[in-house]
Parts: sequence; C-alpha cells; structure tokens
Amino acid sequence: MPAAFVKAFNIRNKNDAADARAIWLAVQQPSKPIAVKTEVQQAMLALHRTREQLVKFRTMQINSLRGLLTEYGEVMGRGRAALDNKAIPDVLARVAERLPAALIDTLREQWNGLAKLDLQIGAIERRMRMWVKEDRAVRAISDIPGVGMLTASAAVSMIGDAKVFRSGREFAAWAGLVPKQTGSGGKTNLHGISKRGDTYLRTLLIHGARSVLTHSKEPSQWLEQISKRRPPNVVIVALANKMARTIWAVLAHDRPYQRGYMSLKPAPTVCTREGINF
Repeated sequence: MPAAFVKAFNIRNKNDAADARAIWLAVQQPSKPIAVKTEVQQAMLALHRTREQLVKFRTMQINSLRGLLTEYGEVMGRGRAALDNKAIPDVLARVAERLPAALIDTLREQWNGLAKLDLQIGAIERRMRMWVKEDRAVRAISDIPGVGMLTASAAVSMIGDAKVFRSGREFAAWAGLVPKQTGSGGKTNLHGISKRGDTYLRTLLIHGARSVLTHSKEPSQWLEQISKRRPPNVVIVALANKMARTIWAVLAHDRPYQRGYMSLKPAPTVCTREGINF
C-alpha cells in the first residue's frame, strides 16, 4: 500500500510503537495496492531522479548568475538562451573593468559549471537511450504522439504492472490529471486538476501534450474541436489525460499504438427461441 496513507493513522507522538500501530491499522483499510517494481525499473527511476536533480542545479545556477549580473546593470531575460545570446564572456569582460577580480573569476567559474552540467545531463540521457532500446514496452508507447524517451521510460518504470489499474481513467487519476472533487448531499463539484501522484511524470505528460498542441502538423479531429471550445491550458491538460489513458491501454493490453483507433463496447448477446428475443 502507499506509504503516505499510513500517516493518517499515526495519532499524537511518533515513535516505533506508534508507527507499527499505524501500519497495522492502515493495512486493514480498503485501499488500492501498488505494484512492486523490479530492480531494473528502480534503476531507471534512479537515472531519472539524478537527471532531474542536475536540471534543477543548472536552473539554479542560471538564475543566480542572471541575478548577480543584474545588480551591476547587465539585464538579461530568463532562460539559458538569453544568457547565450548575451555572450556571457563579453559581459564578464565588460564588468571586469570596474569589479574585483575575485568576483569575476567566481562568475566565470559558475558559467563554466553550466557546460559541465550539460555534459552530465547529456551523458545520462545517452545511457537511458541505450537502455530503453531493448525495452519492448518503452518502444511501444514511444509511438504515441507527445511521448518521448523520457516520458516513456518514466511511465513504464513508475507504473510497474499496468494491470494493477482497472482502466486508463484510474491511471490518469493516479497521475493527478483529473479534476479534484468536493461534494455533499449528492451534489459533486469539480475543481482544477488534483495534482496527486508523481509530479515528475505528470510534468512530462503535460510538456508532451504542449508540444503536440504547438507543433503537430496534423492534429486529430478531437483536438481541433476541443481547442475551439476551451482555453489552451485546459486543452493541454485534457490531452495529457488522454495520453495517460493511451499509455495504460497499450501496456495493459500488450498491443501496439494505432493512430485513430476507436474502442467500442461489445454488442449485447441476443438469444432467440421460437422467434422470441431474450
């Protein structure tokens, strides 16, 4: 069972005895079990976590460098591209005329550190590509529009066994891509997306949906229709929800992705006897 569910049963002080009692109470409650991951899946998730940490470090260094240079009149836009377009070596050479050499050397080291982080992130991504080439499940869901190498490998590793979920809707709810519900007295109110589940996987799905909405040359009829009725961000989340359901269907039913596939309910069975339908 998810470990986060145990905290609700931990009353007052926290110690080993209280934790054991909370676990004992929690496991008796009706809840959804989670799939046990294999060591290979855990190893792939470790690569994802390491890459995510390096990306955060790189973003922190970019923001720090941009903020420090802003204090001396060198204003630059957000993002890595803004720093590259401003030619940081030229900027540092210009401010070096009036600032101490110790500060300039530190800023230059921070700028050079970004290149090292780029190399580390690129190396991890190359290892992941080499690894996932042999994974049949990752290759199968990589054909889904908006699902790249990162999203496919992260989804397969986090799901574990797709058959744990009863439907694609349940998997989308587990990923936090459905509206949050509040209600009483038989009336249900729907709010924004719940944002439950793993933030990393949900972020990858939403970024993939945004790329499909922005760069797709032949959008589906469903996407064109919903884009006319709803705001762009709502369309992106709806498309991410649909991508999550498609991922589940491909993994749970062990079939390749088919563009334009429509799932139909089986026709009811009709038994006849002496001309009478039952």
